[in-house]
Amino acid sequence: MHRDALLAMLNRYQRRHPDEETARRFQRFVSNQPRCFERDCWDDGHVTASAALLDPSRKSMLMTLHRKLGMWLQLGGHADGNPDPLAVARLEAEEESGLDVRPAMAEPIDVDVHAIPAYGTDPAHYHYDMRFVLFAEHTEVKANSESEGLQWVPLDNVASVTDEESILRLAAKCRAWLGT
Repeated sequence: MHRDALLAMLNRYQRRHPDEETARRFQRFVSNQPRCFERDCWDDGHVTASAALLDPSRKSMLMTLHRKLGMWLQLGGHADGNPDPLAVARLEAEEESGLDVRPAMAEPIDVDVHAIPAYGTDPAHYHYDMRFVLFAEHTEVKANSESEGLQWVPLDNVASVTDEESILRLAAKCRAWLGT
């Protein structure tokens, strides 16, 4: 089954973070939704993957001013049928930054479920987001059409560009993982 690897990853995540209800909700969604990787899965939502893309010093995360949402976010996007969330996070980070990136680890540092408002013909729905740490080899970025701009934001200063709880949590988990 194409969802088995993601379900196994979510199981491992839950063992590391047994108090996070979001991971249990994510797992229930994937277990019950055979089309979870498809962008047009409007039965609750669909799987996305994103990246805490860190600069070579490992002190700053690349953030994008998302064109549709008008918010500073980590890089990421839709699975579009791909059942490998790490590959999705890497591809999205490369497309959105113009950088070559590499995974820091094969397991997610965070999982999140967040509401996406209706936009155009897309109804309101949820993104079930697997979040990974990726490393950039240099800092010269090139934004694509999905972004109003890109900015390297110090991990300890992410609150200067967003008050979004899930992004602040992602930055805090990165700082803890790095031991800073």
